[in-house]
Amino acid sequence: MTTATRTAGGAPRLQRSNAAWALSDARVLIKRYVNHITRQPDEIITAVMIPTSMMLLFRFMLGGGAVDVGGTAYVDYLVPGVLTVGVTLIAVSTTSGVYMDMQEGFVDRLRSMQTMAVAVVVGHVVAAVLRAVISLTALFALAFLIGFRPKANVLQWLGAIGVLLLFAFAVAWIAVLLGQIAKSSAGASGLALILTFLPYTSNIFAPTDTISAGLRTFVEHQPLTAVIDSVRALLLDQPVGNSVWLAVLWWGGITALVIPVSARKFRRRYS
Repeated sequence: MTTATRTAGGAPRLQRSNAAWALSDARVLIKRYVNHITRQPDEIITAVMIPTSMMLLFRFMLGGGAVDVGGTAYVDYLVPGVLTVGVTLIAVSTTSGVYMDMQEGFVDRLRSMQTMAVAVVVGHVVAAVLRAVISLTALFALAFLIGFRPKANVLQWLGAIGVLLLFAFAVAWIAVLLGQIAKSSAGASGLALILTFLPYTSNIFAPTDTISAGLRTFVEHQPLTAVIDSVRALLLDQPVGNSVWLAVLWWGGITALVIPVSARKFRRRYS
């Protein structure tokens, strides 16, 4: 038997269960945001072209021995780091998309249609992770073309991909929160730059032992370095140490903190 419930907007709605309605609403909004990817290919082009240019530039300018990375080929050292750049770039379109939905009346229309608030957030997150997957696929394909030769077995590949997807999931949720607190469209893009510049303060291009002592301490302990170290070690069949656990703790913990804050803030706006 169905019963009546009230959504965040206050209108009555027949209830199968809150979970069932949330899933139904989420499917609709996920489809909407995924369709945006095909209708606005410039978002994917940007997310692919910037790390692609970086990969080609550093591969052929520094790959001849300008940077000493030990016994590892420079392209093999470089690629895992550049992959993280492709992930962080999803923050730009996600942050801007959330801001536009909040400011242009889309959220208000959904409220009048009795759509559950959580579905909007989930739709943005799923679309952001999908953009990351597309970007990573393109970057892996290019990496193989320019000489990237991983030595990972199946389990190591799964581990590396899992770390990257966890990172993408965390970035998506952070971007959703930033889109909600932005005060302007330009501000939304500016806040996203916090995430997009994070990889450049890590060990993408050179080992940390080549960095000055004070800066090296920050680089070695900032959360993105753990992701790069994990993916690099797994794909190149090198000792992993505790980098995977650090990556999971960092980005799993960040996600666990951001999800309730973002959801609570959105419900307040939605009510």
